[in-house]
Amino acid sequence: MYFLETAIALFIGSFLMIYLTIPKIIGVVEYKRLMDNPDQRSSHFSKTPTLGGIAFFYTLIFALFFIHGRDMYNEAVYIIPGLTILFIVGLKDDLVVLSPGSKLMAQALAVSFILANESFTIFSLNGFLNINDIPYYLYLAIGMFIMIIIINSYNLIDGIDGLASIVGIVILIIYTTIFYSSQEYFFALLSITMNAILMAFFGFNISSHRKIFMGDTGSLIVGFVISILTLKFLALKPEAYESLPFLLENAPLVAIAILIVPLFDTARVFTIRIVNKRGPFSPDRNHIHHVLIDFWGLSHKQASFIIGCFNLLFVLLFIILGSTTKNFWMVMILVGSVVILGYIFFKYNYNFATLKQKIRLRKKLDKFGIKPDKQKHPKTGNEDR
Repeated sequence: MYFLETAIALFIGSFLMIYLTIPKIIGVVEYKRLMDNPDQRSSHFSKTPTLGGIAFFYTLIFALFFIHGRDMYNEAVYIIPGLTILFIVGLKDDLVVLSPGSKLMAQALAVSFILANESFTIFSLNGFLNINDIPYYLYLAIGMFIMIIIINSYNLIDGIDGLASIVGIVILIIYTTIFYSSQEYFFALLSITMNAILMAFFGFNISSHRKIFMGDTGSLIVGFVISILTLKFLALKPEAYESLPFLLENAPLVAIAILIVPLFDTARVFTIRIVNKRGPFSPDRNHIHHVLIDFWGLSHKQASFIIGCFNLLFVLLFIILGSTTKNFWMVMILVGSVVILGYIFFKYNYNFATLKQKIRLRKKLDKFGIKPDKQKHPKTGNEDR
């Protein structure tokens, strides 16, 4: 009962902090003209306030103060420095663009604080791919890799109205359930806090009158929290999995399923960019949400909703399969799913020059009152960075 009361109070408090302070941030950003200016990649044509992630940071700090006593290994103290580093880096990147190398170094430093806490140590993969005990140095390498991949993957899907919020909400609802079931109440409360933040922010992000972007300030913070929850999920002790509805050896595959949208999208765009002899972090419109908007003619809200529903259904499928299916067949199902998705979206890619030609054509057609074919020309949205 005490947990339920705390969870409700935390959710309502975090929601209200975001809901009441975001309009103030919008006002300051507009007054100081710190807006996101549309460029050749953008679907929004007007300057839009950014820096919504500022509210994420101070809300999380307040929440950590109130739930600090529920962490068994003093995890809150280790989370705060990492959050602060990514907040500063994200804020600077929103105001003055940073190089990918600088952001990666900052992410590695932030992740180091988490890896230093024994609560997150992965001692064993519990039979996944017949791997059991792993040495500490290998854990450090695996943990660093996992967290940086998740942070950047989440950052990269923040491209259209509502998508990062919806995907984040789906992921965090699942982690709330997992940590509550395994009696890891500190991490359940952390998930609830982040969920309240995203739910409150979602209304502003899809608004046509009070729109604001979370920016790198927000997406790095959310990605960092999700990476923490993922690492903790993989570090749970074997007895904690007894209350979870899937086999212990399938935990890494369930984690991949939970993060399937950001991981698959990042792998896809990186592959396309490398094949086209471009840097993996170079901008383009090859993300899945771009495909749904530009080629399939969906709106931002429709694309975000479809992707979010797919994420949820994919996780539920793997949890159900993971309750009885052996590790080998789960791997085969995951690989098969990725191959099928890769094939479906393979033909939908274009380079930067083609994109600019499409935008010019769209503007010419709009000038003469001609509606472009939805299957071939980009459809106007409100946000695309």
